[in-house]
Amino acid sequence: MAKTEHTLKDVRRFDLNMKEDLLEAWDPSDGLREIIANALDEQVLTDTPAVEIAFEDGQVYIRDRGRGLRYNHFAQGEDEEKLSNPDMVIGKFGVGLKDALAVLYRHGVDVTIHSSYNTFTVEESAKAEFEDVETLHAIVHPPERPDMEGTEAIADGVSRVDVEAAKRNFLQFSDESKIEETKFGAIYDRSEGQDAAIYVTGLRVATEPDFLFSYNITNTTKKVRDALNRERSNVGRTAYTPRVKKILQESESEAVAEQLVEDLERYTEGTAHEELGWKPIRVHAAKLMNSLRDVVFATNEEQREKRDLLDHAREDGYEVITVPENVRREIEGAKDVHGEKMRDVGAYTTEYNESFQYEWVDPEELTEEEKAVWKRRQDILDLLDDPPHFNNIRISEQMRVTGGEGWKTRGTWKKPERWIVIHRSVLQSLEDFGAVLLHELAHPKSGALDQTREFEKALTDMLGECAVAAIRGGKQ
Repeated sequence: MAKTEHTLKDVRRFDLNMKEDLLEAWDPSDGLREIIANALDEQVLTDTPAVEIAFEDGQVYIRDRGRGLRYNHFAQGEDEEKLSNPDMVIGKFGVGLKDALAVLYRHGVDVTIHSSYNTFTVEESAKAEFEDVETLHAIVHPPERPDMEGTEAIADGVSRVDVEAAKRNFLQFSDESKIEETKFGAIYDRSEGQDAAIYVTGLRVATEPDFLFSYNITNTTKKVRDALNRERSNVGRTAYTPRVKKILQESESEAVAEQLVEDLERYTEGTAHEELGWKPIRVHAAKLMNSLRDVVFATNEEQREKRDLLDHAREDGYEVITVPENVRREIEGAKDVHGEKMRDVGAYTTEYNESFQYEWVDPEELTEEEKAVWKRRQDILDLLDDPPHFNNIRISEQMRVTGGEGWKTRGTWKKPERWIVIHRSVLQSLEDFGAVLLHELAHPKSGALDQTREFEKALTDMLGECAVAAIRGGKQ
């Protein structure tokens, strides 16, 4: 039976109380978006198979496998089921489908909706008892598919571009790649060549060209829910930023940490993404990386001033991470996300100093070959015009008990005691002994650490004195 044959007898009209010129800024893709949103909500609420969207010859088919659309669903009002599950669904107030029908009708798109209960079309007609006022009506037909499961909406007169634009509003149909799920929402890699997206329960509400990640907020706040206005895509940043921060602060994965820290190291250059402009996120990035990797955090200034120490750190297998000064202050003495102490330069300095454990050697215990080298220490000192002050030169069987295998400490300057400590292995060669002793003497002479300008100048001056002494005394 054709639709026109049962119009007078079986067809009813449901007044949508809307004019077709509603939401004039919306185009067909916005109308399709609302129909898709309803289908996705039904899928979630009924835990049924995924929504199907197909396009062919100017028609798009949007199908869910839920409970099926009824005419009373067009009655505007709060949907108690959806309001009781705010973090599962997109719609709340029953206006999305009506908005969609109005927008699509205005653009000349014919919409037919099938369920087992009815078949629906849309037309503009006079309001009951007010013939001079025309509004949109859902035309309620007997079901053409009484045995069907769920609901299928068919929109005739749209383009593939409209359909793809509508689908881009939903995480389910995007190519976003999830990195980590937290109790507040999920973090996604940005799609190549596209702006980052902000989703709320799977609906895109904003784009952010300068964000590092995309986000799906699944644990909403009243502020976020209130911001999900009729326009959907015009949600302001102030509404979702607090939730994005919470998502990042809950992150624990190495994948997120690596990208955050990589961006953190660009912060002082002014090229980091916007999330790293938030100090709590900069601090969390450092704490997260500290819990996952062997790292030492240092400012640019510390890396210049503590170059020798940080070279030791690298040799020990640590990765040196550059942080701004305000982050360094925040992490000093703090604990990471797993309760372990943060390793900044100060913490590593303590570790480094504590890694030295000496096993003193009495010179009388040396071999004859070692004694021969040891006895030349005064000859070496005599090469200098004015040897720096020190209290003692001592020999140790061991130096550092921890640290990288490739970094063997051959000598050290113990500043508090003003001792020079020589590792016993150095006494195998007079050349090695002379080099290590002169190197360590440069510390009390300069009062500086290795690889500083002051230290290098003191060592160079002493080498010059040795050269002059050797020339004047002839080759030994």
